[in-house]
Amino acid sequence: MVVKDLAAQLARRLAPEPLRARLFGYDVREIPHTPPLPATPVRLYIAPANFAGQGFAWARAAERLPGVGAVNMAFVRKGGFAFPADDPVPEAVYGHSRRWQLRRRAFVPRFSHVIIEAGRPLLGHLMGADPFTEAAWLASRGVRVAMVCHGSDIRLPSRHRELEPLSPLTEDWELTPVLERQALELAARIDDFDGPVFVSTPDLLLDVRRARWLPVVVDAERWAAAGSRRPLEREVPVVAHAPSSSRIKGTELIEPVLESLAARGLLEYRRVEGVPAERMPEVYGEADVVLDQFRIGNYGVAACEAMAAGRLVISHVSELVRAKAREAAGRDLPILEATPDSLEAVLLEVLAERDRARALAAQGPAFVRTLHDGDRSAEVLAEFLGVS
Repeated sequence: MVVKDLAAQLARRLAPEPLRARLFGYDVREIPHTPPLPATPVRLYIAPANFAGQGFAWARAAERLPGVGAVNMAFVRKGGFAFPADDPVPEAVYGHSRRWQLRRRAFVPRFSHVIIEAGRPLLGHLMGADPFTEAAWLASRGVRVAMVCHGSDIRLPSRHRELEPLSPLTEDWELTPVLERQALELAARIDDFDGPVFVSTPDLLLDVRRARWLPVVVDAERWAAAGSRRPLEREVPVVAHAPSSSRIKGTELIEPVLESLAARGLLEYRRVEGVPAERMPEVYGEADVVLDQFRIGNYGVAACEAMAAGRLVISHVSELVRAKAREAAGRDLPILEATPDSLEAVLLEVLAERDRARALAAQGPAFVRTLHDGDRSAEVLAEFLGVS
């Protein structure tokens, strides 16, 4: 293993581009051209994760501010969800193409501001795959740099288990020690970082106490158009659940309940998997109820999309997150609370009191427009960008 790692390091440093492409599994023709530099006084670069399309969405939100242009770059995995990005880069190219890395090293310092996502490097392995080394290098060239954390990059499993009895980050899960170490290391580096730090969801404020919440952004109008049909008017409603990560979402804890209710003819359960991001409005638009997650205690992009579509969203959201959302939006988060143990009773109550459930679902679009349509995120970014 040591010999193999040493060979990979030497290849990254010394191999010519065609050999590098063969070694690391990409085609030199896949190396994208450098995108145009925004012709604005304030130029923002957001990279490289774009989880759930948020790098792209925050870039568009920032462009609502006067004099701001933005570009998001994202490494793209084969078979991924294909979220929109200004500058999509194949993952192998991002990690290993010296030609691409050198081009971007010349490009990124031309921006006035940079947001580095999820503790991932901007330039692959060019600077040791260390985003904080890159941040210091950019700062020495007059670029203002911030960090944004998305979730598992900074969420500390040991702390989460204390707060959430059904936390998926159990000690017997093989990934938990990796996530614990990763979160501790990133938190320590952030403590030494003197730039602004953002988090995408309010629960992460426990893990990065000096951070600001940068709300996730969804296209509220697009989702509202998809959900034009009123929910819960069918005798047998459609209940959808999209387990992007079944362990994190708690799928195995809720499916026995859903399968039992479906077998009794009370609902139609649709487990949504492998659907491209651009087709999800159609999926949610056809549903009456969307079940989000039951182990993390948070709400994110998927719940916002379903709320924007006017669907009844059922999920477990902690009181801390509900309080932060209420404080920020000036209204209660319209997500019906349930745990795996209470889900059957909650669904039966929804079926029995449909008007009440529809009234809660109807609050979703307004909540999303208030907090998650991009305007609030632009306000949060304005101070960092030095605009108003």
